[in-house]
Amino acid sequence: MFSFSSTHPFVLASASPRRKELLESLGLYLTISPSTFDEQWRVDEKPDEGVVRFARAKASEVAQKHPSSLVLGADTIVVLGDVILEKPKDEQDALRMLCELSGRTHMVLGGVAFVCTESGLERSFLSETKVTFRKLSEDLLSQYIASGEPLDKAGGYGIQGLAQIFVESVEGSYSNVVGLDTAKVVEVLMDEGILRL
Repeated sequence: MFSFSSTHPFVLASASPRRKELLESLGLYLTISPSTFDEQWRVDEKPDEGVVRFARAKASEVAQKHPSSLVLGADTIVVLGDVILEKPKDEQDALRMLCELSGRTHMVLGGVAFVCTESGLERSFLSETKVTFRKLSEDLLSQYIASGEPLDKAGGYGIQGLAQIFVESVEGSYSNVVGLDTAKVVEVLMDEGILRL
């Protein structure tokens, strides 16, 4: 288990239960304060730049409400070729996304940022994971969508849930696909002297 060697409370600027579970699995106790930042892509913005910008914006917004806390902001997107697949609008949109991902390799990009207003700390990083899906039948995808699982997830799937059966291979951080690259999070926190074993 890890423990904080800092007096700054730890705040997660996300309502994602998956990110909360990942951090708590490391023994980290945190406060949840979801960001209300409106994610709007800039013209010609690259996916890897945008996802980190969103994470920074979320952390900075919440840090204004919690100036003495260490705030973690995060964002996750799925990229197929040069197309960004965010959370599906509805079941039909989820089916479209999953049909496009079927039998192909895509990238999961995770942007993470740390901000502490009081100490002046600002750190961010990008995590990239390559995921390959096996060929999936439309019947199987329809059953999956009927479960309700894909509607609040980037790319329309949750690798930690039923969609694990879709996956042929994962190259890179598995936890990044779930919602947060925990290895890199710990690396940054230990590097800053905030976390210790």
